[in-house]
Amino acid sequence: MAMEDEEIERYARHLVLKEIGGAGQQRLRAASAVIIGAGGLGGPAALYLAAAGTGTITLIDPDTVSLDNLQRQIQFATTDIGLPKAQTAGAGLARLNPLVNVRAVQAALTAENAASVIAGADIVLDGCDNFETRFAVNAACHARGIPLVSGAVGRWTGQLGVFTSGLRDGSPCYQCFVPAIPPDAETCERVGVVGALTGVIGSMMALETIKWITRAGEPLTGRLMIHDGLAATSRTLTLRRDPACPVCG
Repeated sequence: MAMEDEEIERYARHLVLKEIGGAGQQRLRAASAVIIGAGGLGGPAALYLAAAGTGTITLIDPDTVSLDNLQRQIQFATTDIGLPKAQTAGAGLARLNPLVNVRAVQAALTAENAASVIAGADIVLDGCDNFETRFAVNAACHARGIPLVSGAVGRWTGQLGVFTSGLRDGSPCYQCFVPAIPPDAETCERVGVVGALTGVIGSMMALETIKWITRAGEPLTGRLMIHDGLAATSRTLTLRRDPACPVCG
C-alpha cells in the first residue's frame, strides 16, 4: 500500500536512509510489537517505536503511576499519579502518532497468559523488572518463534540482548543466559537506578526493534551488550546455547 503524503513527511528522515527507505518504512507500518512493561524501559522504547511508525503497539503493565516512577519514567507527568500505566502511556503514543494502532492491557504477564498476550506479534520487547516475567515471556517467544528484545537496568549498569532461539537453530534463548532466578536477584527499588540510564537502554531496545523489522544492519542476536554508565563504556558478549536449557535445550 502506497504511503500517504502525511506519512511521507512524517517519516522523511527514515525514507532518506538507504537502510530503511520506503520498503523498510512499509515493514514498520505492517509490524506488530508487544511491549512488556510500560515503565522505565518500555516507556522510551514505546515512544520511539510509535514515532517510527510501527503499525501496532501493545503495552502490557499491571501497575499504576506512582510518584517515585517520575524520576525515570518520562512518559508520565505528576498529574498521572494513580492512573494505569498501560492506558496512560498508550494515550501518549496515540497523541504522538495517531497513525499507530495502540492497545493497552492492564494486566501482569504470567506463564499462563503469555502465549495469548504475544499472539500475532512480530517482535516482543521485555522491559519488566522481575525474573518470573522474563522467564515466562522468553518461553512464550521461543515456543511461537517470535524474536525477543530484552533489556534490564540497575544502579549505573544496563544490558540489552536479542534472542531468536525459536527462529534460528543454535541460537540461545534468555534462559540459556540466566538458567535460574538468582538467589540474590536485585531490583531497582532496592539498589536504585540512575534515571537517564533507562532512557539509554529503552532507546536501544527500540533501535534493535527497528533494525529487526526493517532488516537494517546487524541485529544483536545471540549477543549481550553491557553498558557501564559510570565509566561511559560498553562491551558486547557472545552468548551460547545451553544444551541443558529447560526452554530451548
